[in-house]
Amino acid sequence: MEYILDLHTHTIASGHAYSTIKEMAQAASEKGLKLLGITDHSMTMPGTCHFFHFQNLKVVPKKQYGVELMFGSELNIIDYNGKVDMEEYILRTLDYAVASFHIPCIRPGSVAENTRAARKVMENPHVLILGHPDDGRYPMDYEEVVRGAKETGTIIELNNSSLNPNGYRQNAYENDRIILRLCIKHEVPIVVDSDAHVDADVGSHNFAQKLLEELVFPEELVLNNRPEFIKKRILEKSAGL
Repeated sequence: MEYILDLHTHTIASGHAYSTIKEMAQAASEKGLKLLGITDHSMTMPGTCHFFHFQNLKVVPKKQYGVELMFGSELNIIDYNGKVDMEEYILRTLDYAVASFHIPCIRPGSVAENTRAARKVMENPHVLILGHPDDGRYPMDYEEVVRGAKETGTIIELNNSSLNPNGYRQNAYENDRIILRLCIKHEVPIVVDSDAHVDADVGSHNFAQKLLEELVFPEELVLNNRPEFIKKRILEKSAGL
């Protein structure tokens, strides 16, 4: 299939990423992307930007190098009831959000605690995508997580970075196989994201594509060539506000 969007990427504002918005947009254009989501880390991630950064994104042009830009944040889940580290009044100014577990921001809980956190965060109308749920350091009941995604209209992420053999997330390949099979069973759509922290990785989907081919995953459940569906889903989720 044709991959024309990438909704989880980071710029130098995240503190441990290395490219500017313009560099990311140029890389997206060179790789044939039509839509790029910039989702810098929210405020409890060590080294990331001040909340002023997110409030002022309105000044950045929404189209660069022929690529449409959407500005969001990768929110940190900070408790087992799905609380995130960004205030509602700031979230309202963003196009969408990804929500993820990160070791600096929440210690791994039990299966029940992690599952509850994931399910509750997906009820947040600003959270469009559950980011890298494949990290084995945060064991979850994946059946419950996928059911929660279907109930809330949240998109499950297949994170290409997680599947990199040099990555640090645990058992991602094995966990993604389970998650993807459950997405087929429950007809839950996914998005393949690069989680790029440098312009060279924008739009990368090589590891994820190999796994999708192994599982004969239905193309109609992969949203990377359906930007209008993505925008519609954002509006549907935000209607719950």
